[in-house]
Amino acid sequence: MKSVFTVTFLGTGTSQGIPVIGSDHPVCMSKDPKDKRLRVSVLLQWDTYNYVIDCGPDFRQQMLRTNCQTLDGILITHEHSDHTAGLDDIRPFYFKQGNIPFYANKRVFKSLHKRFDYIFEIENKYPGAPTIDEIEIDATSRFEIGGKTVIPIEAYHNTIPVLGFRIEDFTYLTDVKTMSASEMEKLKGTKVLVVNALRESPHHSHFNLSEALAFIEKIKPEKAYLTHISHLMGFHEEVSKQLPKNVFLAYDTLQLEI
Repeated sequence: MKSVFTVTFLGTGTSQGIPVIGSDHPVCMSKDPKDKRLRVSVLLQWDTYNYVIDCGPDFRQQMLRTNCQTLDGILITHEHSDHTAGLDDIRPFYFKQGNIPFYANKRVFKSLHKRFDYIFEIENKYPGAPTIDEIEIDATSRFEIGGKTVIPIEAYHNTIPVLGFRIEDFTYLTDVKTMSASEMEKLKGTKVLVVNALRESPHHSHFNLSEALAFIEKIKPEKAYLTHISHLMGFHEEVSKQLPKNVFLAYDTLQLEI
């Protein structure tokens, strides 16, 4: 019997989150919980395994909200702070389990070494600091987590290469602006696609709504979910009514069974 593969959206917001600090934009003032978005991340669960894609500054809050008790690893899309600033908050998992596996490319690890130097200290390391296992990945090779094969997919966030991940019939992409035809080939047959859509107006390093919808039309998944959403996209309820029938705005705490 095939195990249930569950995806929980831990955060679906852009780098500032929604509401934005100090903003009086109508979406930031909304009372609808679906308009309140933490920084973008998902929790992947099957059998006894728990994996997270990205650990931004809201990581602690997200783990508490899902009551996640163990963590088998973190997959990192790229080094920007809204995807990595929660690294120190893996400490409770580290104290409980030991080293936490991190899957990222060489450039990302170089950035983390610089920004979190105390974590990677070898001599005289502070005893309260966590330790991670660095597992270097790139877009050319598949790897295994929890008995499942992960296919890394390279895209570009303006000029910065970022990694998306396909596991079986599920693909997660964020901070995408462009992607080569060869990388798009890896997405064929995806049944559930998650992809970023920042707002309606164009942006230099993210899909806007029309670009995300055009990308989805090329891939043709059964269902697609939009994430990394700005307050400038509009109210969740209103935008949802304008989308194609197989495309949905993701929201924090949404769960999918793949």
